[in-house]
Amino acid sequence: MMELNKIYCGDNCDLLGQLPRECIDLVVTSPPYDDLRTYGGHTWDFYGVAWQLKRVLKPGGVIVWVVADATKDGSETGTSMEQALHFKRLGLNLHDTMIYHKEAMPLTHNRYEQHFEYSFVFSKGKPSTFNPIMEKSKRAGESLKSSTRRHDGKETSPLHNLNNVKDMKIKGNVWFYDIGYMKSSPDHIAFDHPAIFPEKLAIDHVLSWSNPGDLVLDPFAGSGTTCKAAKELGRNFLGFEINPEYCKIAERRIAQGVLDFAS
Repeated sequence: MMELNKIYCGDNCDLLGQLPRECIDLVVTSPPYDDLRTYGGHTWDFYGVAWQLKRVLKPGGVIVWVVADATKDGSETGTSMEQALHFKRLGLNLHDTMIYHKEAMPLTHNRYEQHFEYSFVFSKGKPSTFNPIMEKSKRAGESLKSSTRRHDGKETSPLHNLNNVKDMKIKGNVWFYDIGYMKSSPDHIAFDHPAIFPEKLAIDHVLSWSNPGDLVLDPFAGSGTTCKAAKELGRNFLGFEINPEYCKIAERRIAQGVLDFAS
C-alpha cells in the first residue's frame, strides 16, 4: 500500500494499479472533459480509470464525479451521460445525479448560459456513510397535506394530516457555489491551475460521504483541493496527478495551515 497523505506524480491508471482491491472509502474528483483545456498536453484513459476506480472502491464506497459537456458544432457532446452509463455498466449504482451551480462569464450566443456541472454520485452497493448537510426549512411549523406519495415509481396510499414541517431538512441536490479565488486569498496559488475546483464543493462531499479516518482519493488531484479538504476534515488522502507543475501546487497548498471552514 502506498504511503498515505501524499500527492503522487504519474499516470493515474498506473498508480491506481498499485493500490490493493477495495481500499478506498471515497473518491471526489473532476477529470478533464471534452478537451476544453489542455492541462499541459497530457491525456488520460477514461475506461481504464473507471475500471480501476471500481476495483479499488470499498463496498459501500462512493465516487463523486464532477463533469460537464462541451458544445461542438451546435450540439452538446453528451460525454457526461455516456460516462455515467459506463459506470453503471461496470456495476456501480448511480446513487444521485447532483448539480453544481456556478455563475458563468456572459457570452453572446443563441442558447441560455451554461450555469452548472454534473456531480454524479456513484456507489458500490448502498453507501455505507451518509452525513447529510442540513438547512433550514422554509415552511417550518406548517402542516402540509398531500393526496398521494410515490416511491420507486409506484403510487402509495393517500397521505393526510402530516406532522408539522420540522425546522431543519436535508439539503437539496442542487448546490450553489462561488468559483475561483481572490488574488489576496491565502490560497491564491490555486490560480496557477487552469480549472480551480470549488473548495466548498469538495468539503461538502467529503463531509457527506466519509467519516474521520477514512481514505479519500482524487485521481485527478490538480491543485490538491480534494486532498486539502480531506486533510483538514481528519480524513486520510491520496492524490494522483500527472502534471509535475500541478503536483507542486498541490503540495504547497496541502502544507498550508488549517482553514476556517465555518466561513
